Amino acid sequence: MTTFPPGDGPTQSVSVSFHAGTIDAVRDRVGKRGVSAYVENAVQRQIERDALDMLIRDHEERHGTITEEEIAAAEAELYGESGGTRNAA
Repeated sequence: MTTFPPGDGPTQSVSVSFHAGTIDAVRDRVGKRGVSAYVENAVQRQIERDALDMLIRDHEERHGTITEEEIAAAEAELYGESGGTRNAA
């Protein structure tokens, strides 16, 4: 059996259940024909977030909790000394 990373390989039909309000909100955003693509993208984003959470947990198990000072230093490196976009929407 061939395995594929998220977002690759042939499509497969599956049956999932959602609350009616959730489906209504998705259809309001993307229309009836865009639901599959919307859900695919949302699931891919969640898989990415889960992987990042695992990396953070692994780092913290090895090196201790990431401090606010370390976060600020990383933000300064990424965004410059004037502050980052950490709290931006």
